[in-house]
Amino acid sequence: MLIDVDRLTESEPIDLNHRIVARLRFLRQLDAHATMLEFRIGERVTFHPDGHPPVVGMITRYNKKTVTVVTDDGQRWNVAPQFLEPVTTTMASAHDGSGNVVSIRSREKPAK
Repeated sequence: MLIDVDRLTESEPIDLNHRIVARLRFLRQLDAHATMLEFRIGERVTFHPDGHPPVVGMITRYNKKTVTVVTDDGQRWNVAPQFLEPVTTTMASAHDGSGNVVSIRSREKPAK
């Protein structure tokens, strides 16, 4: 389907732009969701953030566009699934973590 943009009124290209942007967002969300489903909650993964050494942790939650990864020391990262790699057994043995057990610090409630 070809669109002759020279024949469109002023409001028609604006509407077309909004529809294109919405479609592109939808396609990106589909891609992120499909990649996300390659991983399971509780699976150990690694990723390489800019300016930091590689991070190893466990997936604890699926978000809209990211997954939440909790590291062995309790840090929480929201990571796009495209940046994740599963932890292999050789990586896990080289890491000084304790397998699938992750210590999560509880938040203290403020005193009333």
